[in-house]
Amino acid sequence: MKPLNVLRYDSPLGPMTLAASDQGLCGVWFDDQKHGPSDADRQHWQPHAGHPLLEAAAAQLQTYFAGQRQVFDLPLDLSAGTPFQQSVWRALLGINPHHTQTYGDLARQLGKPQAVRAVGAAVGRNPVSIIVPCHRVLGAGGQLTGYAGGLWRKQALLQLEGHPGI
Repeated sequence: MKPLNVLRYDSPLGPMTLAASDQGLCGVWFDDQKHGPSDADRQHWQPHAGHPLLEAAAAQLQTYFAGQRQVFDLPLDLSAGTPFQQSVWRALLGINPHHTQTYGDLARQLGKPQAVRAVGAAVGRNPVSIIVPCHRVLGAGGQLTGYAGGLWRKQALLQLEGHPGI
């Protein structure tokens, strides 16, 4: 495994780690989120405060949390997932900042209407939190469900993006 460059980022919702491969941004994790990197993964990390992509990601996250950005412009490396997971993560990138989708909508969009649980599992394993907007996916009745970073963070992100009543 090739080492990943990493940068610590203190977000308003808690400390995060940003990771970049040679291909692009491949990780944005809250310290306490489910399905984050393993200890074995962390052994391949190289702290890199001056890495241009990591610095750009931190700057874009800063403007996002300041309410000045809702779409990110960063090269991504989603190759850590299976082909199915990658297809789900790419579909998440198409969810407009002012909209949400249900897991069922996402499954139908991918042409797999019976795969709602598999889609949900893939959404939950999204390695690039916030930037790949898995927080914009809701349960069938529009309820907040299943966010690896915690439902309170999902609610805060949706409120930051202007979703009323969330």
